[in-house]
Amino acid sequence: MSDLTRGSSVPKLYFINARSMGNFASYEISLPAKLERMLEEYDFTRFIEKGEYVAIKTHFGSRGGHRIIRPIFMKKIVEAVKRAGGLPFVTDTTRIPGIEYLEAASQNGINEATLGCPVIMADGLFGNNGVLVEAGDLGGIGIASEIYDAKTMIVVSHAKGHIGAGFGGALKNLAMGCVSGSVRGEGKNRARIHALENEQVEWISDECILCQECVKACDHGAISMYEQTIVIDHSECQKCGRCTRVCPQHALLLETSEKRFHHGMGDAANAVLKTFGEGKVHYLNFILEVMPHCDCHQHSDVPIINDQGILLGDDPLAIDIATIDMIENAELCPDSAADGHVSGKGLFHRITKRNADFYLERCAKAGVGSTKWEIVKLD
Repeated sequence: MSDLTRGSSVPKLYFINARSMGNFASYEISLPAKLERMLEEYDFTRFIEKGEYVAIKTHFGSRGGHRIIRPIFMKKIVEAVKRAGGLPFVTDTTRIPGIEYLEAASQNGINEATLGCPVIMADGLFGNNGVLVEAGDLGGIGIASEIYDAKTMIVVSHAKGHIGAGFGGALKNLAMGCVSGSVRGEGKNRARIHALENEQVEWISDECILCQECVKACDHGAISMYEQTIVIDHSECQKCGRCTRVCPQHALLLETSEKRFHHGMGDAANAVLKTFGEGKVHYLNFILEVMPHCDCHQHSDVPIINDQGILLGDDPLAIDIATIDMIENAELCPDSAADGHVSGKGLFHRITKRNADFYLERCAKAGVGSTKWEIVKLD
């Protein structure tokens, strides 16, 4: 009987190691080959019906961010969905305007020619296509329409740090990656999560040197300079705080409450999952090229640990906690953002200054997943 049996009250997470050991001339010891075997054993026919549209949610990266999940791995997932009779599409939501984002994705090797299926924006080219659903303290949040309408989803996440969440994995991919930029007629949408954390960006004119780094950093066109004055369009501002982080003079201020933000993350992730039937969302966490920051940055830092491998399962909370545990107990890489830090619990908090435990605890209390798991090693 396959190791990939169900029925245990403790969720099973399936793991393949990044190490290639054995016959050095053999393809079979490669990570792509191991992923093929893992996906075959996992048996996608258990949760994918023939002819069903399957959203494969990932992050497209950015013009200078090159450490996204490699196309060779994404293609293996697409092929597994097709073998199960599903109709896959690879998708993400707008961060920069849709056409520019698709161009960045293609530059990173994410396109129909390389993956063998459509690559689309889940919330439309302009980020306006979302369906408003109830979401705890957020009141409501817009789920990207193509994700809302999909019957099945495979969430494919590059494990890494994050300047807002502290850690980016499956839950962050749900909470911020599956919601639309806006909801037509309702205004800005993803900003609802940031709005829980942040007040309003303030410009301190006496500190400003008018370098316009904030203007260049804003992906939403909310900041401009007019007659030697920094102008902030608060109707367009997503309150993400990127402008405050790039300002060399600290001339932009954003009062925050980190805990409120993380609670919003948990509520958004829960809202996304409620749009799917039981057992219809599954997760792969790639613990490869683990950086201290998100793939949306227009650069990629060196990894803080060596590659560990890939986890697969159907519990987003368990897979994220297991991923963090694996990363934080790995040996740290020199000449990285981990310099000066030590391995162990709280590593991401020490590096990013953000505490992912807040949203993990929120998800646990909401019953989003389990805080216990069993790892089944498949190599």
